[in-house]
Amino acid sequence: MYVPEGRKPAVLVLEDGTVFEGLHFGAPGEFFGEVCFNTSMSGYQEILTDPSYAGQMVTMTYPLIGNYGVNPEDYESPRVYMGGFLVRESSRIRSNWRATGGLEAFLEENGVVGLEGLDTRALTRHIRRRGAMEAALSSKDLDTGSLLAKVKRAPGLVGRDMVKEVTTEEPYVWEDNTGGEPAFDVLAFDFGIKRNILRLLAGHRCRITVVPASTTAAEVLERDPDGVFLSNGPGDPGAVTYAVEAIRGLLGKKPVFGICLGHQLLGLALGGKTYKLKFGHRGANQPVMNRDTGRVEITAQNHGFAVDTESLSDCEFGEVELTHLNLNDDTSEGLRCDEAGAFSVQYHPEASPGPHDSRYLFERFIQRMREWR
Repeated sequence: MYVPEGRKPAVLVLEDGTVFEGLHFGAPGEFFGEVCFNTSMSGYQEILTDPSYAGQMVTMTYPLIGNYGVNPEDYESPRVYMGGFLVRESSRIRSNWRATGGLEAFLEENGVVGLEGLDTRALTRHIRRRGAMEAALSSKDLDTGSLLAKVKRAPGLVGRDMVKEVTTEEPYVWEDNTGGEPAFDVLAFDFGIKRNILRLLAGHRCRITVVPASTTAAEVLERDPDGVFLSNGPGDPGAVTYAVEAIRGLLGKKPVFGICLGHQLLGLALGGKTYKLKFGHRGANQPVMNRDTGRVEITAQNHGFAVDTESLSDCEFGEVELTHLNLNDDTSEGLRCDEAGAFSVQYHPEASPGPHDSRYLFERFIQRMREWR
């Protein structure tokens, strides 16, 4: 690997004491959070700006990252929420007509500590064997004993409400008329919403009002939208009790469509339970079976929690169906409760980054709003 002159060392210390050494790039400093891995071969800018990664550091399993630079169009939110970025090699050369800057400067501008030169394959295999864990990433304090002690004191993701750190403070209207004259009014809960979700809803002739995660059911019903969208977001769904209460108050009254954290929160609102996965699903190549059609969809995913479908067997709102199944580990990837007018998927059909196999779900939401008018 090419090592630029003046590059300084940095270190990653896992909570089990495992140490990975490398070279620092991006912003200097320290970050403490859960370390996870993403198997996408591209889309690093969308991953960096996905609010669902708040409180985490991400390892990219693809060995060369940064070769096409960054640009203003590919932001998925106004800023970067993850605290650390781990790569085998960071490209100093960018080659793409859309690029307006490089990855290292992008990380530095957004306060993200970067580490390169470590064995990302070994780190990924370790996480797969031992499970997700907290870690320290530092370019300042290189004393592994000191960092390990700090990791032991740092808060984890379980039981922690990360949504309040990424949600909008005030409601706003998404200004986009790419789909033509709006035909539906959609209220979107911002639990950490990605811009491409809003773009696709607008492309389906939706006028979208984005509201804070703390918005109540009464406030939603007062606005009287045609449908309610539950966005993706970070952290433990079980800690976002106020959102679960709001969703519960909307079931059977408005069509509801949830993605990722929105799927988990809908599961809780229907009376189910969630649990933490061993190491989560993150990448643009996750196989999911649509149980209605038998078709296998390749999907983009980013989550560390899942809905326990067995806990939904006695739902007061009606029968809850498992509509999509992860083919790697048989976990829930989609739910539907027709009596409540609600459905959701665990993965990201907006595909930014990722394949477009599942974009039909936005049309399904439109059809559901037509039927409930």
